Amino acid sequence: MIIETHRINQTDIAEVISEECLIKTAEDGLDLLGNLYYQGFDRIILYAHNITPNFFDLKNGLAGEILQKFSNYRVRLAIVGDFSAYTSNSIRDFIRESNRTGHISFSDSLSEALAKLG
Repeated sequence: MIIETHRINQTDIAEVISEECLIKTAEDGLDLLGNLYYQGFDRIILYAHNITPNFFDLKNGLAGEILQKFSNYRVRLAIVGDFSAYTSNSIRDFIRESNRTGHISFSDSLSEALAKLG
């Protein structure tokens, strides 16, 4: 795992770069959050392929459990990926609502994620 730092408007944003699935459980999410928070980041970019596909099945509660931890610590998160494969109304509504509120956002590209977090 590589942490790339982007500095926008005097704010450091951590871009997590890895080919592996880093978050399989809520505990994995909390570990990553804690690690990056300890390093001074309160804005994080993750790629969808770094998160278990179970995250996008809202019935199991994993997304809510992980994202609640980011909210509790007031860490903004952008998830970058192609979300067109997720066609259920619930996940589409979840993505739309998350993007509206802005604390957690879903982006198509790194540049879009940086714009949202910067």
